[in-house]
Amino acid sequence: MKTTDRKNAFEQADEQSRARRGSESAAPQKSKRNNPADVVESDFDSIDSSDSKPLKVEIDCVTPPTEEQLRKIREIISRDYNASEIELTIKRVPSVVDGFNIFVGDDNYDWTTLGRIRQLRKSFQSLKKEYDTSKIISLLREDISGFRLDHGHQQVGFALSVGDGIAVIDGLNDVTYGEIVLFDCGIKGMVQDIRTDGTTGVVLFGSDSEITAGTRVVRTRRTAGIPISNHILGRMINPLGQVIDGGDEIGAKEYFPLEWPAPGILERKPVFRPLETGLLAVDSMFPIGRGQRELLIGDRQTGKTTVAIDTIINQKEKNTVCVYVAIGQKASSVAKVITTLKKANALDYTVIVSSPADDPASLQYIAPYAGCAIAEYFMYRGRDALIVYDDLSKHAVAYRTLSLLLERAPGREAYPGDVFYLHSRLLERSAQLSDSLGGGSMTALPIVETQAGDVSAYIPTNIISITDGQIFFESELFYSGQRPAINVGLSVSRVGGAAQSEVMRKSVGSIRLDLAQYREMQVFSRFGGELDEQTVQRLKYGEGLMQLLRQKNQAAMSLWEQVVTLICAQEQMFLNVPVKKIKQTQKDLLTYFSANCNSLCLRIEHGKKYSAELRSDVLNAAKDFFAAYPA
Repeated sequence: MKTTDRKNAFEQADEQSRARRGSESAAPQKSKRNNPADVVESDFDSIDSSDSKPLKVEIDCVTPPTEEQLRKIREIISRDYNASEIELTIKRVPSVVDGFNIFVGDDNYDWTTLGRIRQLRKSFQSLKKEYDTSKIISLLREDISGFRLDHGHQQVGFALSVGDGIAVIDGLNDVTYGEIVLFDCGIKGMVQDIRTDGTTGVVLFGSDSEITAGTRVVRTRRTAGIPISNHILGRMINPLGQVIDGGDEIGAKEYFPLEWPAPGILERKPVFRPLETGLLAVDSMFPIGRGQRELLIGDRQTGKTTVAIDTIINQKEKNTVCVYVAIGQKASSVAKVITTLKKANALDYTVIVSSPADDPASLQYIAPYAGCAIAEYFMYRGRDALIVYDDLSKHAVAYRTLSLLLERAPGREAYPGDVFYLHSRLLERSAQLSDSLGGGSMTALPIVETQAGDVSAYIPTNIISITDGQIFFESELFYSGQRPAINVGLSVSRVGGAAQSEVMRKSVGSIRLDLAQYREMQVFSRFGGELDEQTVQRLKYGEGLMQLLRQKNQAAMSLWEQVVTLICAQEQMFLNVPVKKIKQTQKDLLTYFSANCNSLCLRIEHGKKYSAELRSDVLNAAKDFFAAYPA
């Protein structure tokens, strides 16, 4: 670097130093740095901000600075740190090549050629995305012509050790929990452990093969976030917001933080609008409201994901943005979900956030927060959002892995002590916002896998206590052919009728109680012996209800279809129909209503009001159907 160029750089640094004078009133504490092998070692004492000790400054360079340059350095440092005495130590470091690298504790003024290149690269990265190749050159020229070097002030640290996706950093004394740091190789990490010995534990968002002891790391002064825009709909991204479906970049202009405080009580409204799943068993007995958190829990391969995907498909043309977060799933399973959504034309309003099983634990850890940030982005813009976390059991395992690698004390089942807070701060962000905030909502469907139906395990009980209800899927019901395999006795929605329309709420009647009684009688009937006629009729009625609640995948029922089925079931109109023919009879009944009672169906679907007249009209039409229906 020529002397004149250095003087210009000093002048620019001096101007910017004046502008930021007073922002830091005390010198930071100096910590030991793990320098590369070619650096001459020297003994650095702690920097003391008191007036009795001089402020120690290290200048790494190849060519020593001139007297004029030293005067400028002293002037800038004294202004920035309000220091009356400065002790300069000049070290010859061949890796600097050209310019000066100045260290004041953990603070660094990078006035090297490499530092200038980093500034230019950062300027290029801040340019808006442009896909028209004819405009790229002009954008670069405009950026270069307006590019101005700053004084390169930043806080730096050095890696002490790296392994298993965890880096231990020395320095960065002012770094905050959750802040993103950047390594020289381009890998990003997130601060997850601030230790009393001055070191920092960082989880890495990528391979650690390029990071070694001594690798330089700098603060970004930003918490983890994700780039978002309306163009994100219909795309598959990773937890860092990078497109992984092979398509073009999203071109996001906004950066939404992964961690965000949940809405307060005054910022919310009670849950009052239903979010229809299209599943008769759910919408009738365990209704889900917009802004609610309903847990889907059960053993593996019992239909939990299928119910969640059917719910997403049923939001078509209902102005609802859906987010599906796959955590630790097989890539083939995620591909099947995408294929299912494409066939149902549901991908246009859905975002897939995927962190498959071969991703680092750090990416699996932030995946649900990334999906939540996307849903919040639309919620705070007055839209309704639905988010599915599939599944939080694997999310807890990923967090346990990180915690053990960070040497945190293990607790029950080796999970760290704050694993409850891990999920509570995530699920509490779901809400029905007040009208003053736009009236948007975010509904959460977290999925949790149990072992042998044990709902009393650590993670299931945690999430049950956080959510507003749970739908329990039973393996025995699933293998007997009951789909969805919902256990009526263990499932509940704590919002209840507030999340149902009037016509649905009053049409349900005592069906849930009837099913519970049927399950009890079914158990006793297995012991044999004679049963009285009333018990036989109740068992037959309950078996018919179970048949009516069966639904195939992607066979959502509209509101009027559910109401007609419920009213007819309560009047025991299917009692004399053979069990194996009940589903076909139900299908024929709904076809009859659609063809001959169109106005009645529209009254139910759009009016959503219940009356004795409506019930009478449904029953009269149903009687006409069964009178002509062959036995």
